[in-house]
Amino acid sequence: MKNAKELLNVRNLRVRFNAKEGAIKIVDGIDLRINEGETVGLVGETGAGKTVTARSILRILQPIGKGKPLWTIEGEVFFKGKDLFELSTEEMRTIRGTGISFIPQNPIPSLHPIDVIGYQTGEAVEEHEELERRKIWDMVVEHLGKVEIADATQRYYDFRDQFSGGEGQRILIAMALIRSPSLLIADEPTSSLDVTVQRQVLQLLKAVKKQFNLSMLLITHNLAVIAEMSDYVYVMYAGKIVEHSDVMTIFNKALHPYTRGLMASIPRMHVKKGDFSFGGIPGEPPNPLYPISGCKFHPRCSHAIPACSTEEPELVEIGPKHSVACLRLDDLPQS
Repeated sequence: MKNAKELLNVRNLRVRFNAKEGAIKIVDGIDLRINEGETVGLVGETGAGKTVTARSILRILQPIGKGKPLWTIEGEVFFKGKDLFELSTEEMRTIRGTGISFIPQNPIPSLHPIDVIGYQTGEAVEEHEELERRKIWDMVVEHLGKVEIADATQRYYDFRDQFSGGEGQRILIAMALIRSPSLLIADEPTSSLDVTVQRQVLQLLKAVKKQFNLSMLLITHNLAVIAEMSDYVYVMYAGKIVEHSDVMTIFNKALHPYTRGLMASIPRMHVKKGDFSFGGIPGEPPNPLYPISGCKFHPRCSHAIPACSTEEPELVEIGPKHSVACLRLDDLPQS
């Protein structure tokens, strides 16, 4: 988007988990940017560090209490020009909900088992704003209606186990929207849903993004979701961004072997042959307990050379808004 105003700017974010074995790198120096009105996709396999990135932005990783913290977080996260890591705990609480809202994975388990849905949906409003209970009730019913929960006035009093997974996802979206945020972070919003419900949820996210004038950070491993929803894409592997560009470039001119492997894992039908084929990536995602020297992807990469096991590639801009971290950029075969 031309002349779009910057909303979120993540700079050199590093997150370590302080385990008994020592400090384990989960996110390793990533940059990420979202402008107003954009949907930015963060894609990668399970364990890449996507959810930890989102929770770090919102500062909801650090446990409350005394003793050694479980997480060490470094870097800068600017939201509307303010560094969120410099804000007090109380100032950060005002950002959550009104500035940035978060939709967690697994909708039904994310809801409280013994509070009615209506109360949970309006709890953030009740906590932060001095409004009459009737007005909060009206807001809740309105937002449940906007996410297409049928009979919202009656279902206000239902519990989480009375809702399907798709309805649970809609409720989480209503909870995220009720305080009118500017940025919505959706963490795997379709991962636990069947294909038909996935389609409905994606259409709903599109609709509320337009209706509420939202920007969105969409975290997923599903490339079909990325293709449909995103303007720009960050590809994440083992805590690092390995490629970044607009969605068309990522799908048509991907350069990093990992990105190409993700693309190859999508089943495709060859019309002339009348059959399906798909590739993939050999091996498993790395265990952060066992650090890998050089390029983190080299043990699984068919294009790796000896230097890949010792030299860590930098993320290099190779074209307009297209950056790649690979030592073999100049001699990789064309996709």
